[in-house]
Amino acid sequence: MEALLTYQGFLTSLAPMWALIIGSIIVLLFVGFFDLPLFVWAIVSVGALFGLGAPSGATAVIAGLFVLFLIKPLRTVLISAQLMKAMKGIMPNISQTERTALEAGVVWIEKDLFSGKPDFKKILAEPYGKLTAEEKAFMDGPVEELCQMANPWKIWRNREMPQEMWQFVKDKGFLGMIIPKEYGGLGFSNMAHSEVVMKLSTRSISASISVMVPNSLGPAELLIHYGTEAQKNHWLPRLAKGLEIPCFGLTEPLAGSDAGSITSSGVVFKDTDGKLKIRMNWNKRWITLASVSTVIGMAFRLRDPENLLGKGEDLGITCALVPSSTPGVVHDRRHDPLSIPFHNCPTQGKDVVVTVEDAVVGGAEGCGKGWGMLMECLAAGRGVSLPAQSTGGAKLCMRTASSHAFIRKQFGLSIGKFEGVEEPMARIGSKAYALDAARRFTLGALDKGIKPPVVTAMMKYHATEMSRSAVNDCMDIMGGAGISLGHRNLIAEGYVAMPIGITVEGANIMTRTLIIFGQGALRCHPFAFDEVRAVDANDAKAFDTAFWGHTGHVASNMCRSILLSVSRGYLACAPSGVHPKTKIHYRRLQWASATFAILADVAMGTLGGQLKLKEKITGRFADIFSHMYLSTAVLRRFEEEGQREEDLPYVQYFLKDQMAQIQKSFDGLFDNLKLDVPVVGGIYRFVMKDILGAWSRINSIGSQGTDGWSHLITASMMKAGEQRDRITDGIYWVGEKSHGAAEVISRLSKGDQTARLENAFNVVTRAEAAEKKIRAAIKAGSIPKKKGQASWDDALSKKIISQDEYKLLSEADKVRFDAILVDDFSESEYQNKLP
Repeated sequence: MEALLTYQGFLTSLAPMWALIIGSIIVLLFVGFFDLPLFVWAIVSVGALFGLGAPSGATAVIAGLFVLFLIKPLRTVLISAQLMKAMKGIMPNISQTERTALEAGVVWIEKDLFSGKPDFKKILAEPYGKLTAEEKAFMDGPVEELCQMANPWKIWRNREMPQEMWQFVKDKGFLGMIIPKEYGGLGFSNMAHSEVVMKLSTRSISASISVMVPNSLGPAELLIHYGTEAQKNHWLPRLAKGLEIPCFGLTEPLAGSDAGSITSSGVVFKDTDGKLKIRMNWNKRWITLASVSTVIGMAFRLRDPENLLGKGEDLGITCALVPSSTPGVVHDRRHDPLSIPFHNCPTQGKDVVVTVEDAVVGGAEGCGKGWGMLMECLAAGRGVSLPAQSTGGAKLCMRTASSHAFIRKQFGLSIGKFEGVEEPMARIGSKAYALDAARRFTLGALDKGIKPPVVTAMMKYHATEMSRSAVNDCMDIMGGAGISLGHRNLIAEGYVAMPIGITVEGANIMTRTLIIFGQGALRCHPFAFDEVRAVDANDAKAFDTAFWGHTGHVASNMCRSILLSVSRGYLACAPSGVHPKTKIHYRRLQWASATFAILADVAMGTLGGQLKLKEKITGRFADIFSHMYLSTAVLRRFEEEGQREEDLPYVQYFLKDQMAQIQKSFDGLFDNLKLDVPVVGGIYRFVMKDILGAWSRINSIGSQGTDGWSHLITASMMKAGEQRDRITDGIYWVGEKSHGAAEVISRLSKGDQTARLENAFNVVTRAEAAEKKIRAAIKAGSIPKKKGQASWDDALSKKIISQDEYKLLSEADKVRFDAILVDDFSESEYQNKLP
């Protein structure tokens, strides 16, 4: 008994010590959580040591170290300079090509998301893409006219866009949308460029590609940013008026996504007339508009063996403009990109001679600067054209699938009311909402003058992948109506063309693994790239700032990650004024950001330069990074549009899915982050997989949206009104709201499938009230259970419905049947071109 009492007394004496230890740890966690300065860490740490009765000598040493670290000049000389020398052999080797890509453009809110502590108040204040009155007029005028001129089935079947459409495109300035007005262009914003491409893509893929390419990476954009005044004055007015058709030669048989591997070459020489010229040779492929182009923008490697330009022999990648009529240029053949009839071609050049000052973008000064030009322009371009096409595709799928699902009946019920159909319908609707949110959010940054290469890479990758998912779901819903080609099929062309968008501007596989995180890890990290540059420059002062800033960043994110995980995000604050039901998403995003940031630092610290070769790892990081951005864009849209209650199902469903995807990627990281070092590697893997990974799964950051959200989304998609029109706004669709009832009937008479579906949707909607009366009467036993007209006859005879309602039911039956029909052809029609 005495021994037990002694033991209890010992434990009692330890209780204050353990309380102080635990209390100190908690205080330090909150010091890190709020990212307080180093002197606060010093006060808490030294105070805890005194409180615990630590030896005075040890306490003095700890205090002295804190003093050393707090005196920056002393720290720089005694510690940082030595660390910098040691880091020279550890830092990843970054080539000049990679450095140029990393320095292209600027970082935007992706830096906040990477930081572990995103400032959502600042993010929600970022501009949102909007059209000017002039741009809206162009959308309602020339763009609508061009859509009406297009006969997509005829274009596809005849494998060409009619000359009258080409001429209209030239005459109305479609090829010069990005060219400033002073050079004869339209001078439109990125938002307007995106809107035009989005709408055209929902009417004719061929037309949208033919318009978007001259307004994307190519001669016009390069000249606007880098051309000499003489080059601008000569080329830009002609490009704006359609007097010149441009293309841009970048990809080659051995240089697709790896544009740095270009083998096309040029050699500087002095001609007999005394002018400096270049003899060029190239073999390009997948060059859109090449066969109809009059001027080819060319990316090639330039050499100057005689150093005539005074810049050395190997000048590197250069951009030049080569008139297609120049001797030696070959551009008369075409590829066949999945049967989509747009001009996509190979081109070759054999000993093509051009003048340096006239041809090289920027003149002699532009020689060797092509890689930087390309990276700058691609950084912006990825965020415009392909996301526009993808968003248009998702919106068209939403409108088409919802119309078809509402109109078509099986077992006496609209198929959209089957739960099995609700699932893909909800995915389509939520993606249409989210894609437009991300598109417009990104365009707001681009029109602000920001060119964020990591964000635009996210947009290119995820927009095309989400659109691919939407069109696959739409195909499943449409069934036989989706696979039967003809005038009535609105989605087949987009379905067939989908891999083209996935492939161009860098294959999606490479975009995900090499750019979003491979480039983003250095570009978006608050300190990593500064450390690399400081080491390269042998700048101890800059290294000190970056390295210890990085150290504090790691400590802060470690504390934030722990506390946010334990509290399930509730310690994070949501911005004031946001909708109560979205606050949880802001908190979860802060939790995700903190965990992402600390894991990114762990991976970068343990794997070093090997990380960029671990593409499965970088891909998972890229997914988390992208899902955080897409979620942020959806929240930004919800706030921009006034927190509409009816949009909450779309917001909640999409954000729940994003969090589930983030959790899946975290699981993959915890399972696969390894360190190939004996003993230490085993401990590292045990901690990552069996401790942190297990905790992450138990304490999941997100799960899939509930069935209730998908039901609400589907119901809203099949309900005529403002919300349905708003979410699918900007596509080619002949609707009562946008065109008027008379125009719908007029276009219907011309065989416009969008008008056919719109008319049927509206008539069937109006007939629903009479159908409900009949179903209620059958259920009550007032009339016997019969199908179709027989039940209408009984209901009319019992005056359950009126004569007008009877006529409406007859009309609904007629238009329903017509709307679900598919095209069929005689053998001769099937085999021949359309007149």
